[in-house]
Amino acid sequence: MSFSSVGFFAFLLVGIIVYYVLPKNIQWVWLLILSYLYYFTFSVKASLFMVFATVTIYAGGIWLESIQKKADAYLAVNKAVITKDEKKAYKEKIKKNKRWVLLLIILLDFGMLAIVKYTDFAIENINVLLGKFGAEPLSLMNLGLPLGISFFTFQSVSYIIDVYQGKYECEKNIFKMGLFVSFFPQLLQGPIGRYDRLGKQLYEGHSFNLKQVELGLQRIGWGLFKKLVIADRAAVLVLNVFTNYEMYNGFHYILAVLMYSVDLYMDFSGGIDIVIGAAQMFGITMDENFRQPYFSKSIGEFWRRWHITLGTWMKDYIFYPMSLSKKMNRFGKWAKKHMGNTIGRTLPICFANIVIFFIVGIWHGAAWKFIAYGLYNGFIIAISNLLEPVYKKLLNKFHINAASKGWTVWQIIRTFILVNIGWFFDDAANLKESFVLMKNVFVNFSIKPLFDGSVRAMMEFSSMDMLAIAVGIAALFIVGVINEKGIDIRKSLAKKPLILRWAVYLMLVMSIPVLGYVSAETGGFLYAQF
Repeated sequence: MSFSSVGFFAFLLVGIIVYYVLPKNIQWVWLLILSYLYYFTFSVKASLFMVFATVTIYAGGIWLESIQKKADAYLAVNKAVITKDEKKAYKEKIKKNKRWVLLLIILLDFGMLAIVKYTDFAIENINVLLGKFGAEPLSLMNLGLPLGISFFTFQSVSYIIDVYQGKYECEKNIFKMGLFVSFFPQLLQGPIGRYDRLGKQLYEGHSFNLKQVELGLQRIGWGLFKKLVIADRAAVLVLNVFTNYEMYNGFHYILAVLMYSVDLYMDFSGGIDIVIGAAQMFGITMDENFRQPYFSKSIGEFWRRWHITLGTWMKDYIFYPMSLSKKMNRFGKWAKKHMGNTIGRTLPICFANIVIFFIVGIWHGAAWKFIAYGLYNGFIIAISNLLEPVYKKLLNKFHINAASKGWTVWQIIRTFILVNIGWFFDDAANLKESFVLMKNVFVNFSIKPLFDGSVRAMMEFSSMDMLAIAVGIAALFIVGVINEKGIDIRKSLAKKPLILRWAVYLMLVMSIPVLGYVSAETGGFLYAQF
């Protein structure tokens, strides 16, 4: 049941009506039922993975709390007789026991993810080695990837780590835990929620609020516009070029990767808009996942604006623990001693960033091209951090005002180019093909497609289609500029007179069936496969 289907909106309408009819104290039960019904429409069997994640983190949370309560009781009873050293040793023992529980739960959840997502990738690489020795290849498992498994696994693991760190108490109700893991709007493509911000909202119940419903409908309409009017059109050109790249030249590749920028952003952010809008209609506010990423002035900033919840997850649970670890501290001291204070201070951060983006690459998919994509971003960020003092010296030397509009525009253009180079890894069929495409941009480039009609032919578009995508991109750019200035368009529109704002809503809604592009090849949301 795709977010852009009639069936989903019928499902959402029924869900909302029943939700607000029910007493507040049992509304969360209805949300749980809705969430499992929704996931069952894709696969009942696949939902068992979600159940597994729920049971493991629930049991892990209870286990961790039990260990801590027993420890607290023991220390309270023996406070008068236990020595300071004994107390210290006991606390260290408890910490070690809790750490083993945490590692077990993480291994179970990430192990499940690794098995279903990466087993065939591992077998394929083993077969390459076996082939070099003339051995028989191993058979692929073809396990199939449950929809949204990366999202609910990451969300589940964040919960168990937070409980381990004592950020909040564990959830005692396994069904409430199940709702946190399975909440249906976010299930397929995020955003990755945190228990302390999302859990309470899911369980507390909400009264009907017309303003919240209106804002939710706004967001859903905007998401559908992005997806159906812009993304699915851009995807046609992308698919034609990248699946038949031998037929085209460097100019087509550049156009295709630019359209992929449009397609990916509109598809993913459009889906997130629908998710956030649907949740808002239930009175639930979810974390934002995008903040005008193509206005970024560096790759590092791009990733702070793109898929924000994944970035913050990586920062909180991998980057900080790694960069602040004892081993990394020792490495930093060694680097300062042998390479100077500046490099020594920066190098551990660079190393942590490379590891983070290696993981980001793997998260995107089980293929070498995704690993290359992650490392590409990681090394750019690392090199930028190392060269930052050089940049500042050059700016001063050439009297360039880093705060000027001209320099800002240059930084945005430069970053956009670097981002688009990375998209070659992301969208090509494999790693080898991505390098072939990048090479041909330079060695097989021609501007003839501008004049020979081949661009229009490969897009399979009418003049109306080309106008729709151009107007759509222009509209998104204008909205992005306004948002960058700190103006909340949605809230501003909601304050306008009733007739005016509903006229705008009507135009938006009518533009979707009139301008929407329907294709069997581009109907689904890209990030639902993660």
